[in-house]
Amino acid sequence: MPVCARRVFSTAGLPAAHGIARWESHNAAALIGLDVLADGPLAAIETNVQLPAARLARVRGSAHAVERTPGVIERSPADSIAVYLTLRGDASFTYPGGRAELRPGDALVCATDRPFARGFARGLEELVVTVPRPALRPRADIQVGKPLVTSFRADSPGSRRPGGDRYARALARLAGRATRAGSALPLVDEDVDEDMVLDLVAMLATSGGVALASAHRVAARCYIDEHLTDPGLGAEQIAAAIGLSERQLSRVFAADGTSVPRHVLTRRLQLAHALLTARPAGVDSAAVTVADVAARCGFTSAAYFSHSFRRHFGMRASDVRGEFAG
Repeated sequence: MPVCARRVFSTAGLPAAHGIARWESHNAAALIGLDVLADGPLAAIETNVQLPAARLARVRGSAHAVERTPGVIERSPADSIAVYLTLRGDASFTYPGGRAELRPGDALVCATDRPFARGFARGLEELVVTVPRPALRPRADIQVGKPLVTSFRADSPGSRRPGGDRYARALARLAGRATRAGSALPLVDEDVDEDMVLDLVAMLATSGGVALASAHRVAARCYIDEHLTDPGLGAEQIAAAIGLSERQLSRVFAADGTSVPRHVLTRRLQLAHALLTARPAGVDSAAVTVADVAARCGFTSAAYFSHSFRRHFGMRASDVRGEFAG
C-alpha cells in the first residue's frame, strides 16, 4: 500500500514579523495562494496530506483574514475546486456579488480561479479539500460560478438536502481522519480513499449532477459509512437504500475492483483503527477493550475481527490499542 505523509506546519516559535510571510508561503505550496491580514502575531498550525490529485488539510488559527485577490490569482494561479468545512469558529466569505456567513458544521464550495476573501474574527478550525478541475472532469463538467453553501450537520434545516448533506458529512469524515495528528502508524492510500474524495467533491460542486456511475458509487459508499456499526449491514440493505438492485450494486463495486463485502470489511477495519488510536478527553483508553471496539464497528465475532485486523494492518489490534492507551 503506498504511503502518504502527514506534514505539519506551525507558526509557533517564528518571529512575529516572519510568521505571516511563512504562513502565506506554506499555503501557496500546500493548498492555494492567499494574502493574510492580521492585527497581531498569527498563531496557526496546519496538518497537510497530499494525494496524487487532492490536497487535504486541517487548519487551526487565531483571528485573521485571508484574501485571494486578482493579483494573488495571477501570482499563484490554481484551476481548482476548494471545499472548506468549518469545525470551530464563525467565518465570513465575501465574493464579487455576495457574502456568506458560515458556522460550525457548514461547508463552502468555491472555485479558486475567482477572487474571494475570508474572515475569522475569533479564530478557526476547519478542514480544507482542494482538487484540480481536470481531475474532476471524468466525473462531471464542473462549472462553479456562485459559491455553494451546504451543511454537514445531520440536523441542519438549511442544507440543500434534508437532514444535512450526507456527501459533505462523508467528505468531512474522510478529511478529518486523514489529517488527524498524532498517529504513529503510516498513512496509506486506503486510509484516505482518494477516489471517494473526488466523487464527493464532484457531487458537492455540481449539486449531484455527476455521471450516473459515480453517483451510484458515492451514494453506496456514503450509506455504508453511515451504517458501519449495524452488524446486519449487507448488499440487500445497501441496494434498497440507494434504489439499485443487488446485481447493479455488485457491478458498481466490481468496476472499482472490489466487492460490497470486501468494501464494508475495509471500512469497518479503518473505523476500528481510528477508535483504537483515539484519545478522547476524559476517557481511559486502556479501559476500552479490543472486543468493545470490534462490537462498536459491527463485528459479531471478536476472533474474526482480530484476524482481519492483523491481516489488513500488519499489527494486532491489541498492540495498536496498547501503543495509544494511557
